[in-house]
Amino acid sequence: MAKIIEKAGHKAIRHNDVLAEGATDVVVCETAMKNNAILVAVDNDMKRLTRRFKPENDRFKKLSVIHLGCNAVMASKRMEQALSLVAHEFDVSCRKASSRVWMEINNHHFTTFR
Repeated sequence: MAKIIEKAGHKAIRHNDVLAEGATDVVVCETAMKNNAILVAVDNDMKRLTRRFKPENDRFKKLSVIHLGCNAVMASKRMEQALSLVAHEFDVSCRKASSRVWMEINNHHFTTFR
């Protein structure tokens, strides 16, 4: 996934490059927020965890997440197709008081939550 993001001219931070193996999902989320990064999640555990992070929860109100709900081959293709939408949503979120990107990318649809 990182290669697709980098190929489009964006910076990608790989989990294994900045966090110890076995870092908790909470640490992963906090690291993404501290780096003003969009967390790209491909596992259902992260999806369940991030759904609990409501905007009114001060701790994670600025967490940006894209959840990929498809297999690895399709996820790469769908992410490549969605990058312009992701960039647009990021730009919109930067102009809002509660700046965050919240998206789900699946086999047959992209969903963005504002």
